[in-house]
Amino acid sequence: MDPSTHVPQEKVNILLVDDQPAKLLTYEVILGELGENLVKANSANEALEQLLRHEIAIVLIDVCMPDLDGFELAAMIREHPRFRRTAIIFVSAILMSDLDRLRGYELGAVDYLPVPFAPELLRAKVRVFADLYRKTRQLEMLNSELERRVENRTAELAQTNAELEQRVEDRTRERESALAQVHEMQKMESLGQLTGGVAHDFNNLLMVILGNLQLLRKRLPDEPRFTRLIDGAMQGAERGATLTKRMLAFARRQELKPETIDVMRLVVGIEELLRRTLGPTIQISLDSYHDLPSIRVDPNQLELAILNLALNARDAMPLGGRLGIAAERKSARNGPGGLAPGDYVCMTVTDSGTGMDEATLRRATEPFFTTKGAGKGTGLGLSMVDGLAAQSDGAMRISSRVGVGTTIELWLPVSERTAAETPVSAASVPGSGRCYRILVVDDDLLIGAATAAMLEDLGHTVVEATSGARALDILRLGTKVDLVITDQAMPNMTGTELAWLIRQDWPHLPIVLATGYGDLPNSEDPGLPRLSKPYRQEELAATIAAVFDANRAGSDGNVISLEAMRRA
Repeated sequence: MDPSTHVPQEKVNILLVDDQPAKLLTYEVILGELGENLVKANSANEALEQLLRHEIAIVLIDVCMPDLDGFELAAMIREHPRFRRTAIIFVSAILMSDLDRLRGYELGAVDYLPVPFAPELLRAKVRVFADLYRKTRQLEMLNSELERRVENRTAELAQTNAELEQRVEDRTRERESALAQVHEMQKMESLGQLTGGVAHDFNNLLMVILGNLQLLRKRLPDEPRFTRLIDGAMQGAERGATLTKRMLAFARRQELKPETIDVMRLVVGIEELLRRTLGPTIQISLDSYHDLPSIRVDPNQLELAILNLALNARDAMPLGGRLGIAAERKSARNGPGGLAPGDYVCMTVTDSGTGMDEATLRRATEPFFTTKGAGKGTGLGLSMVDGLAAQSDGAMRISSRVGVGTTIELWLPVSERTAAETPVSAASVPGSGRCYRILVVDDDLLIGAATAAMLEDLGHTVVEATSGARALDILRLGTKVDLVITDQAMPNMTGTELAWLIRQDWPHLPIVLATGYGDLPNSEDPGLPRLSKPYRQEELAATIAAVFDANRAGSDGNVISLEAMRRA
């Protein structure tokens, strides 16, 4: 790239120094053809003034001058830092020896011309040094421009590097946050599986305890002291059953019985219960928008969830306060993350209690986490509510401020159906008195024995099997049975696998699945009626009656839906 395209050709200043005006005029005529600026000085002092006043490229000095000769002037010029690289040409008609030339060169001269000289020679020499000065200036300017560009680019690179480091830091922070969330989800999933397993085993134990206590109560003499002891034991077992339901709700493995309901009608229905439970120091307010759509959820579990939230609010307001329950229709885009697109009914439960700090808020839905102190809470209330919302295709969101209060939002999807005007009553135990032969399949001998005892007390004949394979052998031997009640979680063959095999050879044999889980493994649901563990004798009788009533009403053989069983 040609530097001249960037730096314009400027005239350079040439200083002519001689005490004789005639010589100055001669130099001016000779060098005038170069087109440069010619500056004249009649003495060394005047030359120094011109040097300080102008940017001089070349100095043409006569050696022999009064006051200060050319050598002395050259020495003074070279002593100044500004002029150490200025080109000096000596001109002399007297001092022309080799020693004179050597002295001139020692003082920094670039040339030494004897007089007379050819005008072309002087012009050629001056032109060379003028071009050299000009090129040097251009290179200096280009170097300065290059340094400026390098400085600017370095600053840009530094800024880019800083932005890149910030992005890396942000991405690293996001990755660490995502990993923390994954670890938290894995921890909660593991804890949920552990909780669900413990609750299932506990349900089996409660099944045995409740069944035997119920039968024992019927056979004991009508002695108030015995009755009181039995009732106390049964109440303790019922409390244990409630605890397992909460544990299964957290694990999202409880059995839900969803119905299409009006949210505020349900809340109004338990308002009096809430007022009695919370006491007179808590002011309760209900609020909802008009034309609120129905939702599909298990009403009993929703009532329990609202009651749990109200009790938590009461504990956060030991000196009294306000509890507000409201509902409004909202879009999923305004709700918690993970909601499917669509409309939801957002229920809010707000209190004016002590509130929660960030650390407590992060752990609020962890199972068994409580701030109420030993013996004052199970730590499963919020976990159960969160599990119910998730299992109902909704979500829960908590916001809280210390000293202000807590707001809990329950987002439940809008139902396409309309809520019934009157609630459907639960099926009662029919009084037909008909007895059946029932095959009970359970790998737990205690549960099988307890179920058989309750059935026999109802007048039925019981055949017991401790595995699915044993149950099939009994049927293949020709044993006539009217109904099969099978446990779901059994080794080698589950209840649903057993039901599928029974259907192949005995398609019209009714089957009831007894389980404490709401969701079957691998989302496998054969459409069987369910019996939720732990069940009492009246629930067992009601389920049996519902199955045979549905059959008599014309249901399709063994495929009896849970909805049909409830209607029966």
